[in-house]
Formats: sequence, C-alpha cells, structure tokens
Amino acid sequence: MTYSHLVETLAAAGKPARTVQCPDGTRVLLLPYGGRVLGLFAPGDDENFYWTHPALASVESARAFYSSGEWQNSGGDRTWLAPEVDIFFPRYPDLDPSTYWQPRELDPGDYQVDSSGGIVKLTNRLSLTFSRSGRRVDLEMAKWVMPAANPLRDEAALADLTVGYAGYTQHTALALTGAEARPVGLWNLVQMPHGGELLIPTYSKAEPKIYMGSIPDGDLVVSSQLVRYRMRAAGEQKIGIRAVITSGRAGYCYPSRGGLALVVRNFSVNPSGEYVDVPWREPNDLGYSTQACNVNGRWGQFSELEYHVPAIGTGAGDSRCEDISQVWAFRGASADILRIARRLLSPEV
Repeated sequence: MTYSHLVETLAAAGKPARTVQCPDGTRVLLLPYGGRVLGLFAPGDDENFYWTHPALASVESARAFYSSGEWQNSGGDRTWLAPEVDIFFPRYPDLDPSTYWQPRELDPGDYQVDSSGGIVKLTNRLSLTFSRSGRRVDLEMAKWVMPAANPLRDEAALADLTVGYAGYTQHTALALTGAEARPVGLWNLVQMPHGGELLIPTYSKAEPKIYMGSIPDGDLVVSSQLVRYRMRAAGEQKIGIRAVITSGRAGYCYPSRGGLALVVRNFSVNPSGEYVDVPWREPNDLGYSTQACNVNGRWGQFSELEYHVPAIGTGAGDSRCEDISQVWAFRGASADILRIARRLLSPEV
C-alpha cells in the first residue's frame, strides 16, 4: 500500500500514524497503535517495503478490523517479548495452536507518544503473567527511530548502482518496573511480502532448528556460511539459528516492480548474553538469536525476519537494556540487488 493511502486510511479509521522524515528523504511511518514501524519508503517512492494487513486497503475494512476481537496485526516492524512459551502459551505445556494467544497488554498494548526533543518515542507500560512460573511481571517497553545512512555510500565498487534506498536506526528499550522476575527479552520482528527468500550469513555451518511446521524439500538450503530459506509454503513454519554462529545481519529478498527488493536488518549478537527464547517442546534449549517465520494461512501472507536481544531479569544480570539495530532497504534491477546482497550478506548469494 502506498504511503498516502496508509496515512489517510489510518487517520479515518481512528488510528493516526506519525511520519519521521530522515535527512536523505527516507520516510518512516510509525503507528502508535501496536507500537509499529508500519511503513518504510525510499525518497520519491510511495511503495512500502513492508507488508501491511489487507484490511488497511479501505477505511471501512480498517474500521472493522480494529473493532474486532482478533489479533490486530497491522503489519510492519513490531516488538514482542520472549520467551514465547511463557508469554504466548497461557496454558503451557499445552502447545495446541488453538491456545496461542497474543496478550493484548503487549500487542497492541497502550503505547503513549512523546515527541519532545524532536524524536517520536513510543512507550508501553504493561504487566504479563509468565505461564511456567505463574508470576506477574511489570515492564516498560519503549521504541524510537533515527536515521540510518546508506551503508554503501562509500563503496566505490558499487558506485554505478541505480537503486532506491531507505533506512532507519531503531532503538528499543526494556526495563523491569517491579520486583525481579524470570528472564525476559526484547524480540523484534519485521514483516515483508510473502514469497521471497531469507538470507542469514553465519560464521560456520548452521543447523537450523525447526520450531514448528514442516518445511518442504528445497526450501531450506544450508551451506558453509549461509542459510537460504525460500518462504513460500502454505501454513506456518519457523526456524531458529544459534547466537554463537550468527553474524548479526540477515536479509530478505523478494520480487518488486519487475526487479527485486532487499531488506537487511543489522543487529547486535552477544553469545555471552542470555538468549531465552526456546523451541516450544525443548524448554532447556537456549541460545537462539535469529529466527524466521513463514506465515501463509489464517493470519495472512507474510514473511518474518526476527531477532532476539539478551534477556534482563533474575539470572541475566540486568534490570534494563537498550538495543540498537538498523534496517537498510533497496529496490531496483535484479542484477543490482544481487550485487548488494553479496556485499552486505554473503558472496554465496
């Protein structure tokens, strides 16, 4: 959906968005409802790099969507919390998909907007009950965005490229506001159009962990320093990659306007930190920093690039944290985008 269409539809549906205009012309569309970066637009380009829910196509369907009792997944770049089994399976160890629940305190939450100092900051104060311990945890989440210059701007070997670029730096913060609690960590997920290919560079050969679903033969290819995941299957599937071998960068490439679009997330990985999200049926298998989820079913059609931040709380050593990551997005001719992918991700692309 175009920038102008999204802005007008959201305003008419009673969920107004905020635009952050970067010095290079990048437009970042923030939706306080749900605390999301809903849109990313290159200078002079109205086409979104992100997936947004089809209900936002019209004012009428958007109003119906936001008044429903369903999970109101608007799309874009959202921030959740881990461990998933504690927060999204309230009847754990019952892992029946029908019991999966997005706590409304978390998503959409109750994000308050503070625009002082020229920065649009979204803050959500919430309490959650962890299913394994039964304990209530009081938290404060915050997120805001800043510019991110094109990482290729000084690369002479790529000076001949004619591609569109948009990017931003995302800050997310988490703090315990009550008593010490079981470890809890930030979990950032960006949703993009379905049917593309995820590229995860690694320091050594990965053994992707299948969290759910069955991935068709040929859709998941692992080489010595790259995981390639073609996200096109029906249903829902999810993989995880261990922190100790991940580089802190991943990209997603998909068809766009006769060429390709590439969205790269650049993030910090600290294998010494506590990565507490676990495969659903293996609650002691810790240490996964990078994940991907293919969704093609009841929740819509989109592909998620996900990463986790080391946890805070009892045993993790801290009661607050702040994470900084970048999103770099490019659109252009296929040959040009593949050259960028080889430069930013892996020569094996």
